[in-house]
Amino acid sequence: MPELPDVEGFRRTLAEHGVGKPITGVTTLDAGVLRGVSARKLREVLRGRRFGEPRRLGKWLIVPVDGGPETVVLHFGMTGSLEWSGPDDRQRHDRVIFAFDDGELRYRDMRKLQGLRLLVDDAELHRLLAGTGPDALEVSQERFRELLGRRRGLKQLLTDQAVLAGLGNLLADEILWRARIDPHVRAADLDRGAADRVHREMRRVLREAVKAGRVPPRKTWLTGRRDEPSGSCPRCGCALARGRVGGRGTVWCPRCQAG
Repeated sequence: MPELPDVEGFRRTLAEHGVGKPITGVTTLDAGVLRGVSARKLREVLRGRRFGEPRRLGKWLIVPVDGGPETVVLHFGMTGSLEWSGPDDRQRHDRVIFAFDDGELRYRDMRKLQGLRLLVDDAELHRLLAGTGPDALEVSQERFRELLGRRRGLKQLLTDQAVLAGLGNLLADEILWRARIDPHVRAADLDRGAADRVHREMRRVLREAVKAGRVPPRKTWLTGRRDEPSGSCPRCGCALARGRVGGRGTVWCPRCQAG
């Protein structure tokens, strides 16, 4: 599932290949990914225009359109991506294609759980993002402590986009493993030292994952071991535990993360 590092990679792809150049065409291959806009309207508004510099908030990719008040907003759900390629390399799950003289940007998504929006002004953008928490890569230590003061399960809080934007299941498990925190604990029960440790490891994991453009499946990371049938902790060698926390499949080390 695309998380903050993946979406940052999509942002960089768009910034490198799609900014400042005329959009020569917009082809919607599957209108099931369009949210609140028709294929015809999307094409009419964007053709001949240029994308401005994109920005990211958590898992949202926000792309201004030069020469007007409109903004394209993309969310990648469980299986989405944004790819740059030539016109002869189309894939089965390509849904919307933005054409340029030198190639194509493709919104690709198998399950179509989220999609693409064309917002008419800043007020509409504000309404869409009003329920989104601060970006996990940008949130300050002090603000993070305030968020953890809510009396909720820690993992549920970390993955709630209305509280903290950008983290999904893989990142939350990785961060808690790095911080040696039991995923079952309540956020409000962490002392200041533990809260700051979670924040520090979150920043470290995100910075490394952003460089890789994904949550990297390295054998020195929990992520690289969690899917092995007999996975062991990369740090202590103990067999990993598996269960559900807050309705989500969760992997942790029962030794390193003992409550």
